[in-house]
Amino acid sequence: MAKKSAIEKNLNKEKQVKKNKSRRDRLVAICKNRSTSMEDRFEAQLKLSEMPRNGAKTRLRNRCLITGRPRGYYRKVKMSRIALRELALSGQIPGMVKSSW
Repeated sequence: MAKKSAIEKNLNKEKQVKKNKSRRDRLVAICKNRSTSMEDRFEAQLKLSEMPRNGAKTRLRNRCLITGRPRGYYRKVKMSRIALRELALSGQIPGMVKSSW
């Protein structure tokens, strides 16, 4: 189980990303648009740098929904490999069985 503080920190980052997404996307579009004037692009870049860092999507960490583990994460099921295996062995996931050969 991951530290509760790490899980909470990531949840707070997710909230900030959702809150700042539209404004950040708008400013990034202005910065990347070559047809706008250099002054407007520079101004947009300054506004973007003033925004909170934790509002950027790249600051998020994929974590297991059950344990909070950051490594060995499967995006398709949003779980770590360990939690997925435990649920499969206990029969909680339909159709998934432990392979043997």
